[in-house]
Amino acid sequence: MTSRSDDIRLGADIGGTFTDIALDVRGTMFSTKVLTNYAAPEQAILDGIDVVIRDAGISPAEIGIIIHGTTLATNALIERRGARTALITTQGFRDVIEMRTENRFEQYDLNLQLPTPLIPREDRFTVGGRIGAEGQELQPLDEAALEEIADRIAAGNFGSVAIGFIHAYANPDHERRAREILSGKLTIPISISAEVSPQMREFERFNTVCANAYVRPQMADYLARLQTRLKDMGADCPVFMIHSGGGLISVETASEFPVRLVESGPAGGAIFAADIARRFGLEKVVSYDMGGTTAKICLIEDFAPRTARTFEVARTYRFSKGSGMPISIPVIEMIEIGAGGGSIAWVDAMGRIQTGPESAGSEPGPACYGRGGKRPAITDADLVLGKLDPDNFAGGAIKLDTAASEQAILREVGERLSLNAMATAFGICEVVDENMANAARVHAVENGKNISDNLMIAFGGAAPLHAARLCEKLGIDQCIVPRGAGVGSAIGFLKAPFGYEALASKLTRLSRFKPAEVNALLADLKASAEGFVRTGASGKIVCEITAFMRYAGQGWEIPVPLADEPFGDDAVAKLKELFEQNYQRFFGRAIEGLDGLEIEIVTWSVKATDVRPPGARHELIIGKKTSEPTTARAVFDPVSGAPRSYGIVERDTLCAGDRVVGPAVIVERETSTVVTTSFDAVIQSEGAILLIRKGSHA
Repeated sequence: MTSRSDDIRLGADIGGTFTDIALDVRGTMFSTKVLTNYAAPEQAILDGIDVVIRDAGISPAEIGIIIHGTTLATNALIERRGARTALITTQGFRDVIEMRTENRFEQYDLNLQLPTPLIPREDRFTVGGRIGAEGQELQPLDEAALEEIADRIAAGNFGSVAIGFIHAYANPDHERRAREILSGKLTIPISISAEVSPQMREFERFNTVCANAYVRPQMADYLARLQTRLKDMGADCPVFMIHSGGGLISVETASEFPVRLVESGPAGGAIFAADIARRFGLEKVVSYDMGGTTAKICLIEDFAPRTARTFEVARTYRFSKGSGMPISIPVIEMIEIGAGGGSIAWVDAMGRIQTGPESAGSEPGPACYGRGGKRPAITDADLVLGKLDPDNFAGGAIKLDTAASEQAILREVGERLSLNAMATAFGICEVVDENMANAARVHAVENGKNISDNLMIAFGGAAPLHAARLCEKLGIDQCIVPRGAGVGSAIGFLKAPFGYEALASKLTRLSRFKPAEVNALLADLKASAEGFVRTGASGKIVCEITAFMRYAGQGWEIPVPLADEPFGDDAVAKLKELFEQNYQRFFGRAIEGLDGLEIEIVTWSVKATDVRPPGARHELIIGKKTSEPTTARAVFDPVSGAPRSYGIVERDTLCAGDRVVGPAVIVERETSTVVTTSFDAVIQSEGAILLIRKGSHA
């Protein structure tokens, strides 16, 4: 009987259009893309595994570990396909998730549309009992009322329960007792905010526990089904999930806290880009991940992606912060727009070409897939422009229909604007590229950065098709398309450490700082975070401690990294100095001259990760040896505004140091890299493609 091997690892990423599989067999990578199966998402994973193990010549039983990320939780929230959920909250706070905050993201829009709450008002229940801001009990919990609420929920065909009490982050006793009472009468899952998101600000905390409860039955059922079917095929190995903060957690933890999976796929892509940055010693990088449904932009500094404690799902206004559903969990910070290969092109009321956010997905897919899709997608435009080979898409697994793409583009867009198919396709691609460029600029400006100072790392099935043009628009001179770019997020899963971030809000002014109390709090957080990590790691664990601090009276906090050591008698002076240093780094200067201006700590964070050996380091090479393409095809050239002969080069025929002079297309199984007239491409020592702008000082 064949036994599993710890040095055979598999990553599986379910996206909106494709499911990507990456298999690492002792350092050799095998990968594939298969269309996502909406009815049974696990089936696409099994189909992909069959392909890669056949290519690698191994059996399912030899796989040592499977690491999985998925957009299923995100899609369930966006499409409102979760369980009927009951919210139990403190008397007087029934409408918090509907009232939101006083922020108006569009100040002068008289018809402002706010996202509808996940849980309708009739499914929200209130109960007496009150915890104060300091964690003290002001009013005992009304247990008799909870018994009655449990009976109503049992009779109401609910699938899940969320409990969110005011100030539960400071004292979770009432929430835990409520769960205990409900569990005596209910068999459905119950989520409490003190465990899902123990942070202050009740709107964000209540919304997060509601989201967790809303998707929990669906995700638990899916994960259980996946494990069963993997075992049935012979892959009886541990399965771990990548969470939104970029670490790995057990399937059991993911089933209990599925809201942590909301940005799991994009997190894998950011880790993939950070690993590339580390191996090439690149300190300023913008990662560009364009798949079938969305495009993601993430800034990476000092070999690590930026992180945040909150983010928004399903924004009703694309770039408007506050227009979405807030989720209060640790997350890799990025901007995401509906601009993937499957994003549908259309004409608005003003006669302008628009793309997304609606996607053709995998069912029916773009018109060129021949699966019933009638509306044009970005992939259709790329095909008409000559960027894609209709006979060699996804390694030849999917034959593309160019005529169907032209008909869809003309019918839905071109005829309305009196344009031919080629001009319309170029207009569609220019719009999507400009949207992505704008998103990148916005993300950089919000973080006080200049986007042109960065090197781009492009991956995902569609990104290499658009990366060079995007660099032209952003003034970026260099772009790396890594080996395996088409399945970059799945490969990123294999690079992710076992990690977990535990948070706790405890409002503390420095004038009242008590080292012993804070040390005890941090010890509890470390034990919690390390406990999650130990479910999958047995080696050394390191902890990153962060205090989120502000001047008293300010509305938000800044992160202040701290040493992993207990606080002593000099803690207040050290914390004040570190806060002022970081405040100056964020805003240019600390606030001075105001006597008595207090500094306070709002939230503590402990992030535990296992230590991984560093990868091999490489230097970027410029390359002098020109590789001449043996074949060519007509590709629309944005500089000249007409089709032009582009050389076609198979990536596997190129060696380190080979230089491909643009214009050209470098083709491989999962994607193609378009080298525009403005760029050349150089193959690096480990197989990555480096796009270099002609005439730059690279």
